[in-house]
Amino acid sequence: MIKMSVLYPQSEGSTFDLDYYVNSHMPMVQDKLGAACKGVAVEAGIAGRTPDAPPMYTAMGHLLFDSMEAFQAAFAVHGEEIRADVPNFTNIRSVVQISEVRL
Repeated sequence: MIKMSVLYPQSEGSTFDLDYYVNSHMPMVQDKLGAACKGVAVEAGIAGRTPDAPPMYTAMGHLLFDSMEAFQAAFAVHGEEIRADVPNFTNIRSVVQISEVRL
């Protein structure tokens, strides 16, 4: 299983519309990627190392695929359209991590 994680670092002056991300962006992503996308998760940062520390990331989005080939094929067709929606919910430059899920 392959997981694509999109991390949105917390920083002063950054904006992030979590409602739009959860209710508009991610459903659009799922629709565009279709059956290639095997699962989706969204996390909202609430704290850092200690409960009173700010979170390192404002939000994180995760997408699951059966293989790297399935991930690449799905994003080759729809990646540009998905990326074009980003300004509708954030001004944060995201960090992307592609991982192999082992457990």
